[in-house]
Amino acid sequence: MQGKIIKGIGGFYYVHDGRETVVECRARGTFRLQDIKPLVGDDVRIRLTEEDPGSGYIEELLPRKNALIRPAVANADLALILVSLHKPAFHPALLDRFLLWMGWQQVPVLIGISKADRPDPETENRIRSNYEGAGYGVCSFSALNGAGIPELAERLRGRTTVLAGVSGVGKSTLLNRLLPAAAMETGDLSRKLGRGRHTTRHSEIFCWERDSFLCDTPGFSSLDLPPLEAEDLAALYPEFEPYREKCFFRDCLHHKEKDCAVREAAEAGRISAERYENYCRFLEEIRARRKY
Repeated sequence: MQGKIIKGIGGFYYVHDGRETVVECRARGTFRLQDIKPLVGDDVRIRLTEEDPGSGYIEELLPRKNALIRPAVANADLALILVSLHKPAFHPALLDRFLLWMGWQQVPVLIGISKADRPDPETENRIRSNYEGAGYGVCSFSALNGAGIPELAERLRGRTTVLAGVSGVGKSTLLNRLLPAAAMETGDLSRKLGRGRHTTRHSEIFCWERDSFLCDTPGFSSLDLPPLEAEDLAALYPEFEPYREKCFFRDCLHHKEKDCAVREAAEAGRISAERYENYCRFLEEIRARRKY
């Protein structure tokens, strides 16, 4: 039998056959001997036990398309990164950090603006200008009243999509809207902190249509940069690409060098000044990290 690991807890892995059957499995000891750890999202071959057809053993991990580190998920086709127009407040630097992780792991991204039932045109226009201008897909929706949900569902259909974002941004609420049977705990925003409680404690995948999977992941309030060198950072900013070859220095880091076409583009408004400022901060962070 072949299936996908949808959850892993306490040494047990729950494998979905893509239709309606879930089997509780243990991994064969050979995986431990080879220092191989199955991940949520892994496609596997399993053997059912004769005594209990609802349990079995993972016998083989099928080749991975990718393996994300943060969050720890395999075979992601798309990362849907959620940001909100209201509480929790939109934090562009945190979004840019997550975009760097996905770019470094070569996972396509769709940015989802949640809580659109309470519109904030200024913030939404800012997000769309900065990120659609950088080449990312952006959509808006409300999981409460259903606005934008059919269009979003169409973009997720036939894929394994990882839902990611800060705590309280609405990942579990969106999952409940798309798949009510998931019955996820959504939790309330902490009034004192103005951010969400970590209601999702582990990564878990849900099959909402045949061959269509949604992976809910724990929320976060901070995020380190991926293990990049300073020279690699600019390549993860797609909007820099048209200008990089026009810089005076071939090894330009697009920071304080003279005749930098990327910096000039930011100053002229051809690329997002906000995104460029975050780039400069991240570059300094990488340089400081290298000292230690």
